[in-house]
Amino acid sequence: MTERARTVVWLLVALFGLAAVGLGIVATVVDLDTSAQLATVAGSVGGFLGFALSGYALLRPPAAGSGRIAATAAGTRSVAAGGSIGRAVTGDRASLTAGPVTPEAGTSGSAQANGERGIAAGGEVGEAITGDDTRS
Repeated sequence: MTERARTVVWLLVALFGLAAVGLGIVATVVDLDTSAQLATVAGSVGGFLGFALSGYALLRPPAAGSGRIAATAAGTRSVAAGGSIGRAVTGDRASLTAGPVTPEAGTSGSAQANGERGIAAGGEVGEAITGDDTRS
């Protein structure tokens, strides 16, 4: 949660706390019927605001870096991954003699590979073999 969102939440908590104290004072000083009517109106308004906020949260576009990974590959034999790639082989007749490559744990993000045999990763790439007749 960002600092701004945390501040808004605490302001709302304080506002609703003050509203509850105010309704208690009205019930004590004025009368219970007036307090009940005010509480009904305040509850209706709060319910409507909660409904509107829920709809906004469901329909708004996701923020950047929200966990959705976009990876697109365009072109013949292109490879794209939103996370890390251990080994990507796009060449013909490639001989792999070494064991699998494990990249270090890194960040994830968007990746876009364009063109023939393009390789892109949002994280780390351990090994990329794009040539023909290659040995690894």
